[in-house]
Amino acid sequence: MSTETTGLGTPESLTDAEREAVEAELRPLADGEFVLAERYTEWQVQAPTLESDLAISNIAQDELGHARLWYDLLEDFGYTEADLIWEASPGEFRHPTLVELPFAEGDWADAIVRGYLYDAYESRHLHALEGTSYPRIADRVGKVLAEEDYHTQHARNWLSRLCDDEPGRERVQNALDRLFPYALTLFAETEHEDAIVEMRIRTESLAAMRGEWLEVVVPRLESLGLSVPASEDGEVLVDLPDQVGKDGSHTEHWPELLEEFTRTYRKLELGEPPRLLEDPNEA
Repeated sequence: MSTETTGLGTPESLTDAEREAVEAELRPLADGEFVLAERYTEWQVQAPTLESDLAISNIAQDELGHARLWYDLLEDFGYTEADLIWEASPGEFRHPTLVELPFAEGDWADAIVRGYLYDAYESRHLHALEGTSYPRIADRVGKVLAEEDYHTQHARNWLSRLCDDEPGRERVQNALDRLFPYALTLFAETEHEDAIVEMRIRTESLAAMRGEWLEVVVPRLESLGLSVPASEDGEVLVDLPDQVGKDGSHTEHWPELLEEFTRTYRKLELGEPPRLLEDPNEA
């Protein structure tokens, strides 16, 4: 899309409808990055090589940084980090359920397939935000895109490496079969989807982005000898899971993960939790 649109202006100048649409766009982005980073930390000192251990640690740190960028914009509307993370109930989080699933025990293929499916989506999503009508988002897209290019390349390299022999390819196929239905939750629409697109907070619909995502991931995975339950023309052969995340519905695994990473905050009664990272406006 290339039609001109009037910018939305400052957080204080938004109408109620504009603010709701901006929040609906930002919350899944922030929560998705944060929860994925939490899952990635489970691989620290567990990855198959020292190089991959360092890489997954760096990627987790990057994702936390991206979450901080998006949560910071939500704080423009009066929320605190405690409201958004540490004191939020499980149903208040709006991340896609792909990122909350536990890894198959000891299965590096799970981490790589999950990362690839997510990073291919995030790249498309960020490009759809480059022309956003909301300046506060536009100011931050470039930084995130630059780091996501590294994440995508890391996942692609490991996919090729894992699929280089039959046992590795079988592990990747098993991970893909398990995760692909949940990857579709990345594109689950909220009640604000039409407004987000009409206001050009995001310049492409989630439906269009899903089609472009399939055009990228299906041929790439098939070129590695994998079977994908979807086609490049948008036909998907699996159903969306009952719990999609973006509507507040989550899998049975989510409350346990939330309890785990908020335990210290609750037990110590910190009141004011330590910031995820420094304020991006002060960096």
